[in-house]
Amino acid sequence: MIRPGLILMLWLAQAVALLANHALGDTLIAALVGPRMALTYKTLIPLPYIALLTLIHARRARGPRALAAGVVAGALWASSTVLLDAAYGRLTFEETVDSLIDRYRLFEGPLWLILPLTQLLLPPALAALLARRPTSGPPAAAT
Repeated sequence: MIRPGLILMLWLAQAVALLANHALGDTLIAALVGPRMALTYKTLIPLPYIALLTLIHARRARGPRALAAGVVAGALWASSTVLLDAAYGRLTFEETVDSLIDRYRLFEGPLWLILPLTQLLLPPALAALLARRPTSGPPAAAT
């Protein structure tokens, strides 16, 4: 079942965490390890949090439309993360469009693309996986 309130609440939790992660990565972490490693930090640290929120969503959105709910959540979360990242870079560092696009060139070094791809693909994958499992009750008897 598609639950818009749940999707938006988890989106807000992600947005706040990603903004805090950006701020911490650009100030303290970048000063300690350099800007390139700070970008890697800002990509890898939120992944377990994203996975946890995706699991929460998949468990609560079980039902006949679980896959559709996962697709909606993934599309919203990934697109808003890209827009949030662009707005943060533009407002904080006055980045140009070219420098923002450079962050999404996965095969040239930056890992940032992994974060929105995880947000896009993990919700439908977990929804499909959990839709196959029974929700409660004793396990089926083997015959």
